Amino acid sequence: MKILFIASEVTPFSKTGGLGDVAGALPTALAGLGHDVKIVTPRYQDVRNTGHLLPTGQSLVLRFPFGETGGPILSARLSERLEVLFLENEAFYGGRKGLYGDAGGEFPDNPRRFAYLCVGALQAAQRLRFFPDIIHLHDWQTGLVPVALRRGFQGTPLARAKCVFTIHNLAYQGQFPKRTMEDLGLPWDLFTPEGVEFYDHVNFLKAGLVYSEALTTVSPTYAREIQTPEQGYGLDGLLRRRSHALTGIINGIDAHEWNPQTDAFLPARYGPDDMTGKAMCKRALLERFGLSTGGNAPVFGIVSRLAWQKGVDLLLETLPAALQADLKFVAVGNGDPTLEEGLKALRERYPKQVGVHVGFDPELSHLVEAGSDFFLMPSRYEPCGLNQMYSLRYGTVPIVRATGGLVDTVEGGLDGNGILFESFHRAALLAAIRRALSLYADPTRLGDFQVRGMGKDFSWTASARKYDALFHTLVEE
Repeated sequence: MKILFIASEVTPFSKTGGLGDVAGALPTALAGLGHDVKIVTPRYQDVRNTGHLLPTGQSLVLRFPFGETGGPILSARLSERLEVLFLENEAFYGGRKGLYGDAGGEFPDNPRRFAYLCVGALQAAQRLRFFPDIIHLHDWQTGLVPVALRRGFQGTPLARAKCVFTIHNLAYQGQFPKRTMEDLGLPWDLFTPEGVEFYDHVNFLKAGLVYSEALTTVSPTYAREIQTPEQGYGLDGLLRRRSHALTGIINGIDAHEWNPQTDAFLPARYGPDDMTGKAMCKRALLERFGLSTGGNAPVFGIVSRLAWQKGVDLLLETLPAALQADLKFVAVGNGDPTLEEGLKALRERYPKQVGVHVGFDPELSHLVEAGSDFFLMPSRYEPCGLNQMYSLRYGTVPIVRATGGLVDTVEGGLDGNGILFESFHRAALLAAIRRALSLYADPTRLGDFQVRGMGKDFSWTASARKYDALFHTLVEE
């Protein structure tokens, strides 16, 4: 099967979050299953040239009402069955530090930038004579692809392709003023409640949801949650109507990078048959944060984007009461300045129990996963989540709110592998922390939780097989 991936970011070339990880890992896993896969993505200013980019000898010249624009198509061949195509466009992707915006906010020409990606990706496939069976799209930046396919490529070999649109986070929809229709040359008959119109705006994400043959999102529970008014962000009615086409498939993790038995970032390696190295990692973690290594206090850790979605405000509200017990807390992350300052203030108030690193540090992130006894994820909502899967793999018991992908990957109860709490409330989180302290006081039961968690398979191969089954269903229709 031929599969065309279109994504606005692809690890290791570009990344702002989980979307980049998925667009880098899932195509690799699908290629490993024998599919012929091409990824199309912008060549941003700060794309890391991890593979030598070669010219394809093809260029794009696209004509929109706002003007003519274009650039060359470059290629990085990652394997026999996997190639990444980069669309170069100096006006849209050159000379900018961010992917979607900078300190001043989102780039005002984002509708043009990602319309170029949508139409350009289809034209690039056509020019390179790659005619896919499946076009796999990701988030609002690619939402216009099925519209362009239906309106601009009928009668071509591309027209037979089926579109699969994956929602990574429904809160980000790509909404733009009504005048965007004329600016991009979108037919006005699409500007209806049944089409791309959304409260008198153009909604790129909605275009993908309406016009794609199949919809997926990144966990089964999140697929149900986004059909409710609470988490549907105005699109729950549409998603309920299209529920027959919607599937939740949990994301995978990089099982090579996140493996405590081989992790080069750790001072000692360990596995479910010999956990000795985990104690050494815990000691190194405490030393790294300048906390005492004496005694036997449990360590609670977080590695997170500091944002409202992640429930860091609830954590700050709850921890002063939790820290009255004999425990330590370490945090790595950055984001909302108010939350960053809140963590720093907590460290100042409890200098013997709290360690904080504001920033992104891969080595330290791995050490937190390995050296902590418990990992906190009190998210308001979480489409999938990755850190709870890292934690399970590292024998670190996750404490998570029962939402989205967290409830799909963490098993609560006496014979589970983690601790879940339902209500987004201080009392519920505090009760979960106290359950963790009780578990820690019983080393045998704690060891059982750790071993069960480390035995779970969260590899991308497992997720890729589910996508493979969905793709085959569409092609065989």
